[in-house]
Amino acid sequence: MSQDLAHDVLGQLGRTRRADDSLAISGGDDPVFVTPWRIGRAGSAALGAVGLAVSDLWRLRTGKPQSVSIDLRAAAASLRSNTYVRQNGEKPVSWDPLAGHYPTRDGRTMFLHTNHPHHRAGALRISGAKAETREALAEAVAKWDGLAIEEAIASGGCVGGLVRSRDEWNAHPHGIAVARLPLIDIVKIGEAPPRPLPRGDRPLSGIRALDLTRVLAGPTSGRVLAENGAEVLHIAAQHLPYQTEILMDTGHGKRCAWLDLREPAGIETLAGLVREADVFTQGYRPGTLAARGFSPERLAELRPGIVCVSICAYSHEGPWSSRRGFDSIVQNVTGLSATQGTLEKPHNMPVQANDYIAGYLAALGAMVGLARRVEQGGSWLVRVSLVQVAHWIASLGTIDGSKGAAELTDDELASLITESVGPFGRLNHLRPIVQLSETPAFYARPAEPLGSSPARWA
Repeated sequence: MSQDLAHDVLGQLGRTRRADDSLAISGGDDPVFVTPWRIGRAGSAALGAVGLAVSDLWRLRTGKPQSVSIDLRAAAASLRSNTYVRQNGEKPVSWDPLAGHYPTRDGRTMFLHTNHPHHRAGALRISGAKAETREALAEAVAKWDGLAIEEAIASGGCVGGLVRSRDEWNAHPHGIAVARLPLIDIVKIGEAPPRPLPRGDRPLSGIRALDLTRVLAGPTSGRVLAENGAEVLHIAAQHLPYQTEILMDTGHGKRCAWLDLREPAGIETLAGLVREADVFTQGYRPGTLAARGFSPERLAELRPGIVCVSICAYSHEGPWSSRRGFDSIVQNVTGLSATQGTLEKPHNMPVQANDYIAGYLAALGAMVGLARRVEQGGSWLVRVSLVQVAHWIASLGTIDGSKGAAELTDDELASLITESVGPFGRLNHLRPIVQLSETPAFYARPAEPLGSSPARWA
């Protein structure tokens, strides 16, 4: 059952089941959508664990827990949250037309991610495409063997992955390395005295969280913290690509500021923000921010008691740990897409489960770290990756997905959609999925474009 699975997730962070835990997951079971993977169970379990972590923080504030309830079908819908966004009644465009599956010379299939301009240009250049069209790219990829173009794309700093079966991935050196890792972990990285939660009337009131992430997983984690009262400052850089339409899904409740960490002034400003932060979430490849002077250990020196959260594509261990990746790539290399379709004709899942669940787990780890800070003190590092989520989803087994629906009913969707008005105009988007008995989650401010706010705490 999803309730037990939620407690299993918490157990990986050392949190044992409590006698007064109250978690109810309703709404039936999988399949919700047309997929053999148990994404409803996985999503509702991850969100159930999040709700119990919120309840723990409320207990630390008031001495009383909260009741948590999750609708499994709503949890499944949240794993495709960005598809429900409407801006002034229109659906924003998010996928580049060149992104997708391409047959190779040796009968394999390569998935290329081209949503960022430099990745698009790189895929065209590395493959040898003669024009910026899908037909030209397909013609170029068809001249390569699968493993060769996968390696060329990775070596060239671009993003793609060869479609594999589950068996092939499980025998792959990186698949073997990841199989040894837990879904999520938390390690102590520094000493600090216990610190009570700041005063406030919401579970995360007074908590300051820096969000140095892009695309879906990391920004989703910051959104979860914001919907429970944290002050979340999203830091981005003007020279790095960002899909603005993603902010209309993940930016609710946050302020967004520019910082250029290539410049000494940017480094100094971020260090100053860290000294007053409680949570530091980063979504860059392992070692990237450490090279700028912001390793977890250095963050713990700047701010004893900080909770650092690291989200990446391929985890912190294994031969692919520094490789670039997104949800769609991870689905293909790990065999999720081959199982969704076939190895010869793979299909990505109808949800971006790796991204959103990694985001939920990152927020969960941040909250568990904050609770530890209250009870034990110390500085903490939480680690989660898209590929670890993919392994976890696969471990739940498969079902007959043909009985799932293409979409929730109109009435179901209507009950999940809310509206906010702000700098992006009128946005319709999913409301928070986790239902809490004492402190209902909500967004205190509408989403805003990158760079809308100064790089300082409110």
